[in-house]
Amino acid sequence: MGFQKDFVWGAATSSYQIEGAAFEDGKGLSIWDVYAHQPGKVFEGHNGDVACDHYHRFEEDVKLMKQLGIKAYRFSISWPRILPDGIGTVNQKGLDFYSRLTDALLENGITPYVTLYHWDQPYELYLRGGWLNPDSPKWFAEYAAVVARALGDRVKNFITFNEPQVFISLAFVDGVHAPGHKLPRREALSMAHHVMMAHGLASMEIRSIVPDAKIGYAPTSNVPVPVSSDPKDVEAARNAYFRMPENGDWSWNVSWWSDPVMLGNYPEEGLRILEKDLPVMGPDDMKIIHQKPDFYGQNIYRGIPTKAVPGGWETVPHSPGAPKTAINWHVDFDCLYWGVKFLYERYQTPVVITENGMSSHDWPALDGKIHDYARIDYLHRHLRGLKRAAEEGVDVAGYFQWSLMDNFEWARGYNDRFGLIYVDYATQERIPKDSFEWYRNTIMQNGENL
Repeated sequence: MGFQKDFVWGAATSSYQIEGAAFEDGKGLSIWDVYAHQPGKVFEGHNGDVACDHYHRFEEDVKLMKQLGIKAYRFSISWPRILPDGIGTVNQKGLDFYSRLTDALLENGITPYVTLYHWDQPYELYLRGGWLNPDSPKWFAEYAAVVARALGDRVKNFITFNEPQVFISLAFVDGVHAPGHKLPRREALSMAHHVMMAHGLASMEIRSIVPDAKIGYAPTSNVPVPVSSDPKDVEAARNAYFRMPENGDWSWNVSWWSDPVMLGNYPEEGLRILEKDLPVMGPDDMKIIHQKPDFYGQNIYRGIPTKAVPGGWETVPHSPGAPKTAINWHVDFDCLYWGVKFLYERYQTPVVITENGMSSHDWPALDGKIHDYARIDYLHRHLRGLKRAAEEGVDVAGYFQWSLMDNFEWARGYNDRFGLIYVDYATQERIPKDSFEWYRNTIMQNGENL
């Protein structure tokens, strides 16, 4: 017993991180096109103007996907590539690119999973207030309808948002992602509400145009991992995952971002703690937001050791010298197990790991190959935990490795390599790493090798 026979094995990317062609074929500006060119915003002045040049090399990349043996490929649409102003006139050349990509995937037996928003908001909409504008949910729904009409005859799996916690919190609370602002809590909460309204309206549009569509939602979380199997520690970790702290740190709270979409209400505890800064909500807002996904995505990379203490829980520092990835993230090999277990208990919806992977110090060895043993070990141990959860009855429907290839890692530029495929950014040569072969073998065995 292990993963179900139709388990979805995939890999993921996003538009700004790999496509390049930032100013070609009628594409409009995104907030990242502008932000990445501001001095001091991105590591060593890097930008995504060319990235992995996937826009021109997608056929080569699809061949590598087929070689890898993935059953599905999760990619995002560049909103300004198909709607240069964010709304209004459609750029047919942009739509044609995604249509060709979709056809190439299907011809190679790979199911497309389309993410509508992976952070590259049209700059023209940002100038109109972006997610702070109460019309922003309607803008997003219009965009979703354009994509559904163009691709819905072939694409049946849609994900509305990738990591809303990140593109609101890091961009508008911490100010380290595009467009790089630090807003009052009241305004950031309003933006978050608009994003969830946008999920609801977009879901309704897609389902009206593509009746057999399956819709997902892909927030993220660092998972509280109990320090022992003692029921008190397990309950402490569960509470730490879902309850909002009294200090009002809402921007990474799982319940705040998922309860409205999955359950149809904000958590009562959060409403109490955040009362003075809550956005104005219309009488139908929650009904609109609660367009429950067919699958619940979650991006999980890290765990946080957690233990029970009198009256609550407490995080435990990692041991000195505990493993870290190249991006300096601590590793907890049980995070996928506990993450999907807790999430499925609460939301009772098939869970898909929409991202998981690690940044490693990769470079070609003297033999020309990339020997990324640490990544293989990371994936093996995380997937073993995911398999354990499936064996215990959690409905785990799929896993998308981040990332198919090395790419532009936002404010960290090209400093971090997460890919199964090495990219030489000077020549655009692609070199499958050792982890590529390991993952291919794991897919072939449906995880029986774990």
